Amino acid sequence: MILSEGDWLALGVSIQLALLTTVILLGLCTPLAWWLARRRLPGQALLEAVLALPLVLPPSVLGFYLLIGLGPNGPGGWLADAFEQRSLAFTFIGLVIGSVVYSLPFVLQPLKNAFSAIDSQQLDMAAVAGARPRDRFFSLVLPQCREGYASAAILGFAHTLGEFGVVLMIGGSLSGETRVASVALYEHVEAGDYISAHRLAAMLLGLSLLLLWGLFRWQRRRPGLGAMP
Repeated sequence: MILSEGDWLALGVSIQLALLTTVILLGLCTPLAWWLARRRLPGQALLEAVLALPLVLPPSVLGFYLLIGLGPNGPGGWLADAFEQRSLAFTFIGLVIGSVVYSLPFVLQPLKNAFSAIDSQQLDMAAVAGARPRDRFFSLVLPQCREGYASAAILGFAHTLGEFGVVLMIGGSLSGETRVASVALYEHVEAGDYISAHRLAAMLLGLSLLLLWGLFRWQRRRPGLGAMP
């Protein structure tokens, strides 16, 4: 057995978290990226700076404020009532919310770049021809933005998979619920179990390398839109 049962469980939680976060972010960032790419409004630069904060903000700082927000005295406490819990902190739902915030720019930016590269004249001609906004999006926009969506999905998934500071702050280490692979790795190192730490680190390294290799290989075959941020 390459990994212990507990490490496989932690890796499973990480993959589940990364998949769910990526799906949510693709749905959330599609209209947001389209709006940012096709509109120019006062204060837009400030909004984009706020959305990009997770790129430069220390994870501990973001994790602290998320912990406050998800706690019983913050908005998370109100939302927790719907799930019959006292707080969303140290729950899987809280991890998903924190991961969506933390990985948002890694999905938003590739989509925004892809949408910005679309020729507006094509959309105008389709509108003149009578195509509805939904038809224009699915027939013109999506086919031209496949690279952008692939970049966004892979970067969002890989970034969420490797989270540590934020998930430790808001999730702790509850086995089977909030104990992700990066936290399990930290615990192995802290306990001096370097063999288990090496095995888990190698597994994460291999997964991350495989994801990025697939992305770059696909981009080389299909050069065009959707550059990485």
